[in-house]
Amino acid sequence: MSAPLRITEVERIVVDVPFTPRCQEWNALLVWDWGVIEVVKVTTDAGLVGWGETLLHYGWGLVPEQAIAKVRGGNPADFLGDDSLGPGLQMAMYDLVGKALGVPVSALLGRQVRERVPIAWWNTKMSPEALAEEAKEAVAAGYVFHKFKARPWLDVYAQVDQVSAVTPPHYRLDIDWNAMLLSAGDAAPVLRELDRRERVAIYETPIPHADLEGYRHLRDRVGRPLAVHLAAQPFQAVVRQETCDGFVVEGGVATALHRGAICAEFGKAFWLQWVGAGLTTALVAHLGSVLTHARWPAVTALNNYADDLIVDPLRVEQGYLVVPGGPGLGVEVDEEALERHRMPAPHVLPERRHVLSVVWPSGRAVHYARMADMWMDFLAGNHPVQEPGVRMDVRLDDGSPEWRELFTRAQRGPVHASA
Repeated sequence: MSAPLRITEVERIVVDVPFTPRCQEWNALLVWDWGVIEVVKVTTDAGLVGWGETLLHYGWGLVPEQAIAKVRGGNPADFLGDDSLGPGLQMAMYDLVGKALGVPVSALLGRQVRERVPIAWWNTKMSPEALAEEAKEAVAAGYVFHKFKARPWLDVYAQVDQVSAVTPPHYRLDIDWNAMLLSAGDAAPVLRELDRRERVAIYETPIPHADLEGYRHLRDRVGRPLAVHLAAQPFQAVVRQETCDGFVVEGGVATALHRGAICAEFGKAFWLQWVGAGLTTALVAHLGSVLTHARWPAVTALNNYADDLIVDPLRVEQGYLVVPGGPGLGVEVDEEALERHRMPAPHVLPERRHVLSVVWPSGRAVHYARMADMWMDFLAGNHPVQEPGVRMDVRLDDGSPEWRELFTRAQRGPVHASA
């Protein structure tokens, strides 16, 4: 009888992965540090190596030092399902055990119900023109599902219309407001207008999660499914009141399996949301292949990265991610890429200096130094929730006294002016 597998070493490698040029430009407004990824390499006494990755500035958790100490010297099989390990380390445990047994991670999670998992091209808030360019790239890359952030400082109708003009009829859009339509009364006319556009598929979190009655009101009045984060609302109340059609499911492997089972029990579809590069996307593929109600397009934001950190890219065909069939995660880490993107401490990227100007068709304009400030000003209800023709201009530091003066004023608070 062979001796049990033992973990002998855990290495943490932090990389700064560049975004694609267009995503770099728009991600710089709020999620500029999503490219900082900690890759975990776990080695065993049998020479097997498992890999995982964690976004250091976004996601459901980090890998704590005590988790590293806990697994060292142990058998990776003993740690399956332990969400306390954090994303990268937990991922590496599944990768190791799958390799040791010669089976894909999906075999460790449950019975596979699909070999291809729907996956979305994802974008942060972007101008209609930029979003349409992204959509053209998505179609060329094999995607037919596209999720993006809608915001009251961008014209969502123009976003949908310009994407529709450059994509085939079967292309579908999931739209996420992060509660910025504020109330059911404000949201209903916006969503009903979008209902008229055939590309629109799902509305995520149009109003605050806590407003269950508002969601019930909206669900009676709009034609597309409504989705919320499963963890953000009391599930019993959601089910009793039938406030939504499906969910965003995130969290560790055990949490995702548990929540996926809950959704299945109550007949609710969901999409998996784990942001990351190739390793994360591979794990999401395995999870989506065993969860019966993971029927909506998963979100990993893989398309944002200029490097997926794996040797052979994952396959997306007609909108579906082919589940890797090899042992473990079924992908090979590109160790040359890890060295190329290795990031010294501290693992923090500076925020870009810019002035963000929201301009309405009337000519009214408000200037901000940070998108976080803009976000809070709009959530406070100080501006229209979704006015046609609104736009956001980005002004980078041009070294001029005029720019510095406006930036300094905007740092103190919103600057109101005519365009």
